[in-house]
Amino acid sequence: MSAAVRQRVDVWLVRARFVKTRGAAARLVAEGGMRLVHNGLTRRLEKPSVEVEPGDALLFPLRGALRAVRVQALAERRGPAAEARLLYSELDADALA
Repeated sequence: MSAAVRQRVDVWLVRARFVKTRGAAARLVAEGGMRLVHNGLTRRLEKPSVEVEPGDALLFPLRGALRAVRVQALAERRGPAAEARLLYSELDADALA
């Protein structure tokens, strides 16, 4: 896991294995459906360069479903699925929406 405090959302999505490439992550953000909850404030993400940190929540559409996750950790690399699963915890998407 990383000692960094923050990480770009597109990089984090790849390393947490929600998408395969940074380009796919950038498209997900650009489509306008991704929201970030940081310090209790919700905002729509417009750029893939927005940084996330542990404790933030993300709400986004993925493969026809609405996903809500809390960022638990940051990673230095895109590791195996078991390692990636440690980077987030699932949240109730309906409650966060």
